[in-house]
Amino acid sequence: MRGFHFTKFDPDSNGKSRFEQLLDLFTQLLTYTSGDVSEAMQWMNELDKKYELTDDEYGMGDFIEDLKEKGYLSDKNETGEIRITPKTEQSIRKRSLEEIFGKLKKTKQGDHKTFKPGQGDETNPETRQFRFGDMLEQIDFTESIRNAQINHGIESFRIQEDDLSIRETDFKSQTSTVLMIDISHSMILYGEDRITPAKKVAMALSELIKTRYPKDTLDIVVFGNDAWPIEVKDLPYLQVGPYHTNTVAGLELAMDILRRRKNPNKQIFMITDGKPTCLKIGKRYYKNSFGLDRKVVNRCLNLAAQCKKLKIPITTFMIATDPYLQRFVQEFTEMNHGKAFFASLDKLGAFIFKDFESGKRKTVY
Repeated sequence: MRGFHFTKFDPDSNGKSRFEQLLDLFTQLLTYTSGDVSEAMQWMNELDKKYELTDDEYGMGDFIEDLKEKGYLSDKNETGEIRITPKTEQSIRKRSLEEIFGKLKKTKQGDHKTFKPGQGDETNPETRQFRFGDMLEQIDFTESIRNAQINHGIESFRIQEDDLSIRETDFKSQTSTVLMIDISHSMILYGEDRITPAKKVAMALSELIKTRYPKDTLDIVVFGNDAWPIEVKDLPYLQVGPYHTNTVAGLELAMDILRRRKNPNKQIFMITDGKPTCLKIGKRYYKNSFGLDRKVVNRCLNLAAQCKKLKIPITTFMIATDPYLQRFVQEFTEMNHGKAFFASLDKLGAFIFKDFESGKRKTVY
């Protein structure tokens, strides 16, 4: 006989099981530990001691076994080390999307649409009379038959050209985005973790594009002394290095990626907390961390101007409040005719998502 199991109501559980509650915390910690399972589990144990996350019925060992059984952890490798699986990586991205996107208010904007009717991939409720050149698949046969009945009657039913109605369709523009993330040492200086919010935003944005805008593309570029692309699956493991900030290398790589993209609408999002301090000239690195070096700044401004000519707007998200850095960002933005946001860490995700969702670009036909 099937029965029901009643438990004490927990107002903070949101109907989630103990495993699901612990999984939310575990995925959050994995972002902070750059995918290090051992360090994340040590934090879990410390939090369990302090806040009694588990009890005699369900302990932390049970949670670890469930993680393995459900495919979130794997120890089947040469070293026997426990690692997260692709399922966990996707779970982290989904959690980041819920955490950031869930804070935004609903809006009617944000489908990258144009207002030009024609052959597209989204049906418009508006209809119009048939015109020469319209495609057969655009005909609204239900409305056309209704028009024929009204115009000619049921007894002598026939459809003429004047009876045909066309269902409008809207173009849904495609956008290619490159997200640049600063991984210079200053992203963890002064006791402030700036790289984790940047990673969360990147993971959430990638999950949003995969699920809601499958025709869009997102490429991720990280830049320190040099710049290189990374895949979405590598984001949880991203770490800051002992690097200077070679913004020029990041912009050059982003532009090179976008040149190969066939989408007519292209844009660059850049998350940085500091000034450009590095150039690579041949095999030599030119570095200057003291103030704004005009040699470095001028190269950045030249690239901003080049992006403007290529119709690639750059949106800069600056995690810094220094007046002279803000002036540089303003000069950089004016040169590109792009946008700039001076975002605090807790508002970074909201800024980027609102800009991405509301940014309507005209498609080049």
